[in-house]
Amino acid sequence: MTEPKEPIRPPVLLLVIEDEQPMRRFLRAALVGQDFQLIEAATGEEGIVSAAMRPPDVVLLDIGLPDMDGFEVTRRLREWSTVPIIVLSARGQEGDKIRALDAGADDYVTKPFAMGELLARIRAALRRQAQAGANSEGGTVVVGELQIDRGRRVVSIAGRDVHLTPREYRLLAALAQHPGKVLTHDHLLREVWGPSYTSQHHYLRVYMAQLRHKLERNPSRPQLLLTEPGVGYRLAETIKAEGE
Repeated sequence: MTEPKEPIRPPVLLLVIEDEQPMRRFLRAALVGQDFQLIEAATGEEGIVSAAMRPPDVVLLDIGLPDMDGFEVTRRLREWSTVPIIVLSARGQEGDKIRALDAGADDYVTKPFAMGELLARIRAALRRQAQAGANSEGGTVVVGELQIDRGRRVVSIAGRDVHLTPREYRLLAALAQHPGKVLTHDHLLREVWGPSYTSQHHYLRVYMAQLRHKLERNPSRPQLLLTEPGVGYRLAETIKAEGE
């Protein structure tokens, strides 16, 4: 009796929007060697058209493009697409990271970068996209011992229900929409408190400390609720085992 064949999965399609030919050549050689398919665009406009004509699985986007910057490309893509966007830029300033994430990017890698790091970011973006349906309003998010039942609005640690105030729950739920993704201070303040509170960063510090006290084994060394210094916070995707 013949073994049933596993379904053949199509290769992951990456859209690279990058004006520097040497960088495109480097990415092409490395990524095609990892069995990705590539579409290349040298301008922002060309990249937007390419994304519309053949929707990619992940976009790798340079900030410094000749016709428009990567922030504008991200904003325009976000008008109609939820494709994961990883920004690649020689600009390592926190302000640029915040602008990219606030515009709708999913991740940010500063040039020069190791190819292993970029591949890990691509894999993480694909995992988040695959989990997006499960993390919808009625879904359950599980990270280590933490379980967030968004349909019932119940949070538990190791099977034990944890009481959260409405504001604490809203902050945790905002992070749980995108496990592994950094959400900026401004984004979280808009989501949880409203648009007039984006300068009140101390609100986040207070409420994150309260959440860590209730959810973390060791609040001074958090494994679930992580800080991206100067940028924002993220909910971990996985928890490392002791000694890793």
